[in-house]
Amino acid sequence: MAQTHVGIDVAKHHLDLAVWGAEDVDRLPHDQEGIEALCYRLTALAPDRIVVEATGGREMPLATALQAAGLPVAVVNPRQARAFGRASGQLAKTDRIDARLLARMAAVLQPPVRPLPDADLRALRALVVRRRQVVAMCAQEKTRLDTTAAAMRPHIQAHLEWLQTELARLNRELQDRLQSHTRWSGQTALLCSVPGVGPVVAAVLVAELPELGQLSHRQLAALVGVAPLNRDSGQLRGQRRIWGGRASVRRILYMATMTAICHNPPIRAFYRRLCAQGKPRKVALVAAMRKLLTVLNAVMRDQVPWTTAPLSTTIHT
Repeated sequence: MAQTHVGIDVAKHHLDLAVWGAEDVDRLPHDQEGIEALCYRLTALAPDRIVVEATGGREMPLATALQAAGLPVAVVNPRQARAFGRASGQLAKTDRIDARLLARMAAVLQPPVRPLPDADLRALRALVVRRRQVVAMCAQEKTRLDTTAAAMRPHIQAHLEWLQTELARLNRELQDRLQSHTRWSGQTALLCSVPGVGPVVAAVLVAELPELGQLSHRQLAALVGVAPLNRDSGQLRGQRRIWGGRASVRRILYMATMTAICHNPPIRAFYRRLCAQGKPRKVALVAAMRKLLTVLNAVMRDQVPWTTAPLSTTIHT
């Protein structure tokens, strides 16, 4: 039986539907009625795989509706989709071309179909992302406060005070949401038992790295982007570098590792040993990040805390 592969390009106001092997690309409105009509049509078509490109969250209503209808949907990284297009010789870019490209990608690469996060996890991720945005705006306003004209400083100071109040409110909401969820509160306690990991780090890991404890150490390091990648060709042996992965998780893991180097004896000893062997400090730091990630993965996998001593779970600004 022939398999059917579908690609859907998601725009703000419309959805472009392409079936691999068919010439026509259908356009539906990107609203509740359009999504319902699309799900009804695809249910009758019974495709083997539906590929949707991630568009900063705009694709989630469609993807969750497709999953709820029992359809196999795979949300792919847009960088991967563009690389596939260039490798296929497709340099032009329109919504219809993108839909056909995603359908071809579904047929050729067959991206894995993974369960999408539920509504609670999506809400937690949105809260973590918003907190990160407010922190970035606070840093920007503090920089402007030192460099702007004196007449503008009261305006910047007022905005900065509002941002700090909003950050405190987000911290409370984030803490309440984690503590009110049975599974998340247990995961947070396990993660915070590791020296170097605080409530903010734990919140980001729970929200943006749900695979923690479910993958091997090497798989998880590659997923986060702290696994060194080979750059060899023929007789050339290039320098290994990290690349890709989840940047937001890697950034928070970096901060946790900096703290762990000071307060986590095994991580500190590991880092110092690499430095004593002549490794560059940045290389040793990335190795320590990978070591800390391995520890966190083991803690979550075995459901055993690093220590039984109670730790504070208050989120501070």
